[in-house]
This record gives sequence, structure tokens and C-alpha cells, in this order.
Amino acid sequence: MRIEKLKAKMAAEHIDSFLITDMKNIFYLTGFSGTAGSILLTKNRNIFMTDSRYSEMAHQLISDFEILETRDVVGLLPELTTACAVQNMAFEDTVDYAFFKNLSAATAHIELFSTHNFLLELRQFKDENELSKIRKACAIADEAFEAALKFIEPGRSEIEVANFLDFKMRALGASGVSFETIVASGKRSALPHGVATNKIIDFSDAVTLDFGCYYEGYASDMTRTIFVGNVDEKMKEIYEVVHKANQALIDKAKAGMTYADYDKIPRDVIEQAGFGPYFSHGIGHGLGLDVHEIPYFSQAMTESILQENMVVTDEPGIYLPHFGGVRIEDDLLITDKGCEVLTKAPKALIVI
Repeated sequence: MRIEKLKAKMAAEHIDSFLITDMKNIFYLTGFSGTAGSILLTKNRNIFMTDSRYSEMAHQLISDFEILETRDVVGLLPELTTACAVQNMAFEDTVDYAFFKNLSAATAHIELFSTHNFLLELRQFKDENELSKIRKACAIADEAFEAALKFIEPGRSEIEVANFLDFKMRALGASGVSFETIVASGKRSALPHGVATNKIIDFSDAVTLDFGCYYEGYASDMTRTIFVGNVDEKMKEIYEVVHKANQALIDKAKAGMTYADYDKIPRDVIEQAGFGPYFSHGIGHGLGLDVHEIPYFSQAMTESILQENMVVTDEPGIYLPHFGGVRIEDDLLITDKGCEVLTKAPKALIVI
């Protein structure tokens, strides 16, 4: 079904052949999870190419493709494109320059052009199989968070907490983390992407935990901010505003909403509370095989529309320089009636 949808998209764009080298896109189309492979699609042929390390794996995993064993994909293209009588070839714009130079030389006899987000435009709509894996990735992160609440205490370093989360998610069935785990405590919680350091967590610190995992190729991404020992009134106020902004979007998000409105709903809550200048990033992003993928959101995107079966994040935050910050992030499945919150970890203010 995915190949058929992609070929229909190619036909609509008058693309004769498509060379696919991004391994996430290859996994999406074939289920192949090796580290070396390429796909050439034409109107009548589906060709998968890999080297001898993965040839047997490819034969076991991939159906409806011709499988060619080679270490020189580009070197095969003149013969393949001539045999298929193609007039043009599309490729992904994520290839490096050296590959592009070799590709250009090998395909000088046909028109060559790049595509941007061509497959991602299909990948942004998740089927039930994909959703089951994302739900599991979220459930693993939820459980790891609950365990971390019992692990975090004054005297532990941010790196210790990050390592605990990473190993706990693996122990629960994750294949790995979906990005470098963020643990930012005390004044460092004002850093939106405060990667864990050797800083020791102190009594009365805010601790922001931003983490996620991969499960069978699909990612989760969640953030919670907790407090150690106690929470002062200013941080409590910030937390309540961010929590309100996060929930306001959950209450209103649904298919048919513009990207601009998706960004605006929680931003309005924060601005009305007087913290507008301290919410310094977009409200979220798409989630799937990549932890960050389309769609992305901004106030300028007044014509792009949320659609059913997109999975997106809801991550408002307030960051006060030299003081501290709060972010709360959930993963949402967009439906025609609203949204389903896939991350279930508690969001009521937690003091451990």
C-alpha cells in the first residue's frame, strides 16, 4: 500500500524514477532495518540494492522487490535507467555533496532533480501498526519516568539521572533513546535544551526531564518538570501557567485546525499570564520514525491544516534566565473529534 501511494504521488509529479537512500524512508517502505541499502522505483519495477552483509536479511524481510547485491549503487544506475527507459530521476535532498556529484555523473543521460520531504509527506499520516508502536514507545517512557521519581534525590548528578532513564527505557524494551536525554536542574532548567551535565541536583531545584525512546523503529518524546524538596511561589506560578497551556491545546486540538492556531492556543495562555517573551520556541513537531519530523508549527502557517492520524507534540514552556524554567510535553494523536494523549505520565505538580 505504501509503495502504491508513493508511485501515485510520483505519477502526479511526472517522476519516472525515484532513488531513495534515506534509511528511515527505506525502513518505512520495506521494513529493512540494516544500515546499507537503496531503492530505485520506476513505473514497473521496485528494486532494492544492498551489499553482501545484508543480502540475506533483505531476502528474508523484503517482498515485492527485486533484490540486487552491490557495493556500487550509483554504478548500476546507467544500466537500470536505460533498461527501464526512464527520462528523469528524483532523489532526496538530504544526500551529501560527494554522493550528488557521483549521481550527477552517472545520470547525465537523464534529467535529475531533488525532492524535499517527498516521502515525509506520506509518513506524517500513521496507520494502526505504526500507532501501536508509538503507543508502546510512549508507555515505556511513562514507566521510566515513574521509576525516575524514586531515583532522583539531592546529591545525584544530572548525568546519573539521564543514564538511569536511558537504561530503564532499554530494560523496558526500547531499542534505544530517540535523542540525547535532557536533564536540566536548578537555574539550568531555564535552558530549553539543557543536555545533562555533572551538576549535582540540590534541594529545592526544579528538574526538567526531556527524553524518549525508540520501539520497533518508532519514537516517543516527552517532557516533565518536577521539584526536589519544595517549590517556591514563582516556580509554582510558572508551572501552573505551563500546565494550563499544555491542557488548553489538548482540549482544542483536532483535525481541521490550522498550524497557526495549534501554535497560538497555548501561546495565548502564556502571553496572557505575562510570560510571552519567555516562551521562545515552537509549540511542537511531528513524531514517527524520526523524533522530529513534519509537521512543524508557527504563527505564519495559516493555510496548513492538521489532519487525522498525525502524531504531534504539545510542548509549551517558560524559561526565566538565571532563575529556572518549566516545560511540559505530550505526544498527541490527532483525530477528527479531538486528540488522544499518548503520554500518560502525571502532570500535576510533583515535589519529591
